[in-house]
Amino acid sequence: MFVLGGARSGKSRYAQAQVEARGGRLAYIATAQAFDEEMQARIACHRGERDARWTTYEEPIELADAIAAASVGADAILVDCLTLWLSNLLLAGRDVAGEGAKLVAAVQACSVPIALVSNEVGMGIVPEHALSRLFRDEAGRLNQRVAQAARRVVFVAAGLGLALKG
Repeated sequence: MFVLGGARSGKSRYAQAQVEARGGRLAYIATAQAFDEEMQARIACHRGERDARWTTYEEPIELADAIAAASVGADAILVDCLTLWLSNLLLAGRDVAGEGAKLVAAVQACSVPIALVSNEVGMGIVPEHALSRLFRDEAGRLNQRVAQAARRVVFVAAGLGLALKG
């Protein structure tokens, strides 16, 4: 399942509820990096929303490898979020298209149900700065690739999910 939405739309909460409904041992793959106190607080808030069923994997770059590792001991996986992962790739100078292809292959090979969360960033104004435009463009391309590979795609606004596919 691929869950898209804007900032603070409820997409993470929606995806987490869908994964928790499956039951069993759950894996949470976090792509965020805590570079400042505000991000540390956000991460702590997300951690507090998960109970003992969850095992957390923190992986800002090697997402395909983290999915493979998490699938061994989990009954379902939640990846949150692809746009933070994309930011990490861009800042590290990684090949975004190549990493996106590895991600899609890992998702398709995953032996357990997986939900991926991403921001829809292409619905606003054209960003003023080149890096921001690059991020928007790459996020749009990545979201399209993941949506094409996913069996189910949900757009979340105001905490409500709208099925786009499946």
